[in-house]
Amino acid sequence: MAAIEKDFKRSVVYQIYIKSFCDSDGDGVGDLPGITSKLDYLAHLGVDYLWITPFFPSPQADGGYDISDYCAIDPVYGTMDDFDELVREAHARDLGVMLDMVLCHTSSEHAWFQRALAGDGRYRRYYILRDGRGSTGAGDPGEPPTNWQCAFGGSAWEWEPRLGKWYLHMHDVSQPDLDWTNPEVRAACANVVRFWRERGVDGFRFDVVSLISKPEVFEDTPDGSCRSLVADGPHVHEYLRELVAASGIDGMLTVGEMAATTLENCILYTAPERHELTQTFSFHHLKVDYADGDKWKLMEPDIARLREILRSWQEGMQAGGGWNALFWDNHDQPRAITRFGGREGAGERGGSWERVGRMLAICSFTLQGTPYIFQGDELGMTNAGYPSIDCFADVESTNNYRILMEGGATAEEALHVVNERSRDNGRTPMQWTSGPHAGFTTGTPWLAVPENHVLVNAEAEVGVAGSLFEFYRELVRLRHELPVLAEGIVRFLDAGAQAPKVIAFERTLGDARLVTVCSFDSEPSRATGLDVDGARYLIGSYDDAPVSGADGALELRPYEAAVFLS
Repeated sequence: MAAIEKDFKRSVVYQIYIKSFCDSDGDGVGDLPGITSKLDYLAHLGVDYLWITPFFPSPQADGGYDISDYCAIDPVYGTMDDFDELVREAHARDLGVMLDMVLCHTSSEHAWFQRALAGDGRYRRYYILRDGRGSTGAGDPGEPPTNWQCAFGGSAWEWEPRLGKWYLHMHDVSQPDLDWTNPEVRAACANVVRFWRERGVDGFRFDVVSLISKPEVFEDTPDGSCRSLVADGPHVHEYLRELVAASGIDGMLTVGEMAATTLENCILYTAPERHELTQTFSFHHLKVDYADGDKWKLMEPDIARLREILRSWQEGMQAGGGWNALFWDNHDQPRAITRFGGREGAGERGGSWERVGRMLAICSFTLQGTPYIFQGDELGMTNAGYPSIDCFADVESTNNYRILMEGGATAEEALHVVNERSRDNGRTPMQWTSGPHAGFTTGTPWLAVPENHVLVNAEAEVGVAGSLFEFYRELVRLRHELPVLAEGIVRFLDAGAQAPKVIAFERTLGDARLVTVCSFDSEPSRATGLDVDGARYLIGSYDDAPVSGADGALELRPYEAAVFLS
């Protein structure tokens, strides 16, 4: 089946978290036929690619990112025939299909790990195994080889008596890391990618791929945090080039999730002449509300810091010939509308919910890079606001709830933090209707549906003038039609002292100049020095353009974003 070929600089990608998108058979879990049933909706939105999160066999310890068979489909999601039909129907609508490849680690139930446990020396070499510190041998575990902590809390090492070794797991204990220094591992991973390419897949997203090359020497860190030590390892670029060449995906849309990465490395990952990836996700801009850099300590977003991160990555990637993937939400993030202030008036025109949703969309769609829409962004979905920790399914959330309680937080305080930060906020079922379970399923959903689905849903927005969904459609159209958005140079602008929470930038191409101004402020602000006199008001988060003063300043309303073209 021939792949869809599109210019990724002019494309928009839509991310589907399959478990929560659309359930076709009433078992409470989204599936492949459910996605196929919504292809007309996605084609109407106007997107170019569909990135589908893992649907492979999995024990579901980490939402499907713990894979036990890379080349099969978990029966809960459908069959291989269902997948082939999805690809055919997507291609018939000019929609490309992207798959999520989790090649940093497997599930502990994967046949490779099970064979290692059974004593097969070949497969023992597929994983990162070490003796314990202070071990006397003969089955004595000693202490973990290093003090590294995994992403979900606790040691990154697990003693396994059947191996007689500690194995490394940067994520959940059920996700042992693969040893990419083993060429057989690299060949096996390339075979996986090639298998799906040959089934008609049009692009790939590589999960935490910046962590596949571990340091030459394993050593303690001051606080046990090891992601920055492991990220962008000594052979990661070499391994990626080998993977791309061996699997035959050079030239396809490929995006890497880059944990704890650097700007310099992301330039290397995405520079076209290096034949690694076409674009990267980085997450520094989504940590501006982490107090002391700790995800589980709350603070208001630092917009000055956000502006500087966006500026340095936008202008830096441009200078080095790299390419950004643009996003606010995904299956690992709380909903951006909530975290950036959109807590009022969900479903009502003019509420902060809508203003923040429009402002964030304008910001990402007019920056340089490829915009990603996470399912529900186009509807304005928000954090879930669950009443009890029992409502949560995410292992990271429940682990950190326990850690917060052990640290002295009350149950109410710990629940508030988890409600603000949980990955489950991005995993709640897609809100299709105002009816039972938001039209996601006829059964009992695997994760509870937020109460505001009665107001925020596709049925209430598709085809409705002024809705957030129709606003997204217009942004997708502009992204396709305006060369300055696809190709233009980006430069950040100073909006003046009276606009401390305003982010402004210009895109230029030839004689075209586009200026975007986004206020992250819940109060009015006054932006100066943007030089938009005589420019055409293109689109904004309010129904009319901001008032321009005699001195050319823009009087911005709360959470106002506006785009001007000259």
